[in-house]
Amino acid sequence: MTDVSQTPALENEAELGDYFALLKPRVMQLVVFTALVGMLAAPVSVHPVIGFASILFVAIGAGASGALNMWWDADIDAVMRRTAKRPIPAGKVQPGEALALGVGLSFLSVMMLGLSANLLAAGMLLFTIFFYAVVYSMWLKRATPQNIVIGGAAGAFPPVIGWIIATGSFSVEAWLMFALIFMWTPPHFWALALFMRSDYDDANVPMLTVTHGRPATRRHIMAYTVLLALLAVGTGFTAIGGYIYLTVSVVLNLLFLIGAWRIWQRDEAAAEADNYMVERKFFRLSLYYLFLHFGAILVEATLRTWGMGGW
Repeated sequence: MTDVSQTPALENEAELGDYFALLKPRVMQLVVFTALVGMLAAPVSVHPVIGFASILFVAIGAGASGALNMWWDADIDAVMRRTAKRPIPAGKVQPGEALALGVGLSFLSVMMLGLSANLLAAGMLLFTIFFYAVVYSMWLKRATPQNIVIGGAAGAFPPVIGWIIATGSFSVEAWLMFALIFMWTPPHFWALALFMRSDYDDANVPMLTVTHGRPATRRHIMAYTVLLALLAVGTGFTAIGGYIYLTVSVVLNLLFLIGAWRIWQRDEAAAEADNYMVERKFFRLSLYYLFLHFGAILVEATLRTWGMGGW
């Protein structure tokens, strides 16, 4: 939790880029892309102006979540190498400013999405912000090694929101996209935790590498990757899949399984000797994995509008 008394005084006046950094723009890119795919993959077309406005408000909601997360986690961000240069621990932005920005953007995004799309989409966006800021950041992250597993749901809701923007309802296809992100999140973050464990030790965050050790984390990565591969390839045979998606998914999941197998077989001496090179490569692959899967879903959806895609 943020302790204002421990936050460094502002080194200089904050710039616009510092406030933008509070919104976690990299995470926002993934949210925007998956929400857009969810909207375009739906069987109902959306007017371009409504679609653009709706995705914009989803992006603003994602930024609000990021600001609230940085406000709450400023104390642990300050002791982790990966996050020490974020605006609050770096003394660029005061915690109260981040909180005000997060709350203000939350209300704005939810209200405007309800006006531009529908109330169900706005409700899902509100729940997503709450889940990330409160359930994950304020509760799970510091309470359980399953923080990433359960908290990963927050990052998995955007394609569902996108689908609801178009259809005004839930569907199996929307939840398949949700499940794809949900199952991808643990191996993605655990691979990062393997070569960044000292950060979580220093911050006293109960990541799986800290509470159960690296060998257990390697086993978990292997298990989740197997389940993820089954889900991802199986999605290729559903209404949002097709030949292109299935081809992309089979190749990516073979590479992902090989990477997870190599991680599983590694001992710590070998990993330390090459500076966790295998784990780092797996983490980088995981970044492409999700974008390429959702990109393939988008291609299939585009082809279906031309009467060429799907099965």
